[in-house]
Amino acid sequence: MGENDWKSRLGVVFSTNPQFDFNSSEDGPEEETLPNEKQKLIVALDKRNRGGKQVTLVTGFKGSYEDLEILAKTLKAKCGTGGSAKDGQIIIQGDMRDKVLTFLLSVGYKAKRGN
Repeated sequence: MGENDWKSRLGVVFSTNPQFDFNSSEDGPEEETLPNEKQKLIVALDKRNRGGKQVTLVTGFKGSYEDLEILAKTLKAKCGTGGSAKDGQIIIQGDMRDKVLTFLLSVGYKAKRGN
């Protein structure tokens, strides 16, 4: 069933080559997560394309998606609010710049306030 999984081939249009072997190699080797001391994070307030709602945006994280998710979950718990992690950014609902910055500095990240 793994060879006939059509969902993994949604980006392929058609191939007339009878020896064509579809290998989805778009997921390259995952980036290794840098230690906290070497991460340079920027904590900023953003409300573009969000219907006027404010969110705290943490950018600059270098590492695997799993580690980004773990950090996002920890930040959401510390702030007591919702959010998500996608595209290498952590989005926390509301203006939580001070709480997020304080927590990141206490854990050992090099973080600064963007705006």
